Amino acid sequence: MSSLKWWENAVIYQIYPRSFQDSNDDGIGDLKGITTRLNYLSELGIDAIWISPFFKSPQKDFGYDVSDYYDISPEYGTLRDFDLLISKAHELKLRVMLDIVPAHCSSEHPWFVESRSSTTNPKADWFHWVEPQNDGSAPTNWLSFFGGQAWTWEPRRQQYYLHNFLPDQPNLNYANPEVIEEFNQIAKFWFDKGVDGFRLDAVHTINADSFPYKNNPANPTFKLGPLPQDQQPFFRQLHDAAQLNQPGIQEFCESYRRIADSYDNDRFLMGEVDGDNDNAMSVSETFTEAGRLHATYNFDLLEWDGLTVNEIKEAILKASKVFNNTGRLSFAFSNHDVPRVATRQLKALHLSSKDSDKMQILLMKLQISLIGSSCIYQGEELGLEDVKDIPREKMQDPWGIEFAPTFLGRDTCRTPMVWNKLLPNGGFSKANTTWLPISDKHLDRAAIDSALNPNSIYSELSKFLKWRKKQSAMMNANCILNIHGDDAQISFDRQSDDQTLHCNFNFKTLTASFKEI
Repeated sequence: MSSLKWWENAVIYQIYPRSFQDSNDDGIGDLKGITTRLNYLSELGIDAIWISPFFKSPQKDFGYDVSDYYDISPEYGTLRDFDLLISKAHELKLRVMLDIVPAHCSSEHPWFVESRSSTTNPKADWFHWVEPQNDGSAPTNWLSFFGGQAWTWEPRRQQYYLHNFLPDQPNLNYANPEVIEEFNQIAKFWFDKGVDGFRLDAVHTINADSFPYKNNPANPTFKLGPLPQDQQPFFRQLHDAAQLNQPGIQEFCESYRRIADSYDNDRFLMGEVDGDNDNAMSVSETFTEAGRLHATYNFDLLEWDGLTVNEIKEAILKASKVFNNTGRLSFAFSNHDVPRVATRQLKALHLSSKDSDKMQILLMKLQISLIGSSCIYQGEELGLEDVKDIPREKMQDPWGIEFAPTFLGRDTCRTPMVWNKLLPNGGFSKANTTWLPISDKHLDRAAIDSALNPNSIYSELSKFLKWRKKQSAMMNANCILNIHGDDAQISFDRQSDDQTLHCNFNFKTLTASFKEI
């Protein structure tokens, strides 16, 4: 029997609920829809699902702007629907993780509505309110990830408030112990419902330091890149010394860990974190020190323009030097914020579209063979590519609307799943219009059709996951040794007490091989 906790080697399937399955024909995916597709996921062989936010929200950032952490946004269903979902998932031996957004909430949340009303109300210091400088300007030079200043003037209070993302997403003040306690109660609420873990969104952007705030220094290695996010002023600054990764965040992490540890069945905390330049591994170390988060969500394989074989190998080497023999990292090649892996990696590896299927199953086998847990984004098991022909009038992502056609934003990886080629809207919804258009080129990779096809990516991945669960080196230890290979290969050994498994990934033949030695 494995001595590892379930999360130390789990394969976690990320569901973007708006685009997974619509059950009530309004063109938007929902919780009942997810429940109807759990058998499909169970048969694939994954261990857990991670559901992106479905809490009440005005949807300015599609759920990452929460207006009530204790309830479901009506388009996704009800708390009763969630109870039925988690009950069915657990019947199928699937763990359920939720995407909690601790750093900021919606400007429509009652907390912020009250806080902005005066300087003396009970929620007055739940957010970062700061006086202007003598000339009326913002308190610091901090900038938002989405462009512009990270400070917005609030005429009701005659002060600035902080937002690391949209002005509609004010940052909570974690120097206030009442905020930490409120989020402890949120954790308990969902753990009591049977949730097995949380993916903590952008936890490194929590602001927990008190005034006075320091300016960010300039980034001496900044270079203009090909995409708007590389060109915006945010990346001209270094942030870890002031705006982000503040030491006070760890008080929140330690508090959440105590809550998780007070429950049985190994409740899991995975933090999405990042750092300046090459500082990500150091940041992950800090967040996963004893008594803090169990693991962090690693960005090193999510490079927007894709990675060469040597760059992938370097990312594996870097991670293994810090986290070998632990489950404190979770790897992913795709998620809801970056172009799909097929689109990115075909270009980076100089492959043609005819190589897409072989490349994608190779990358998934590689990712799942690494130490720690692994996250698969919905549609990766089908080999879906990005959708780049969304008309501007049908775009939803504010980022893409702003920069199209030079930059298409994140809608390209968020289009609805297709389930059956012959059904309207590929079986996603019977609505006349879906929230994002269905991609015709995805229809030949419809999920149920693929599950029935023994030669599909889905079937090959399913076979691999079932084989993996029989390998002691994969399941009973997180030890990776002898990482090497030329410009077209990555090889390493997975080792447990009773097995050494040589793993080779050949990017010339696009094949993976595993040999017990």
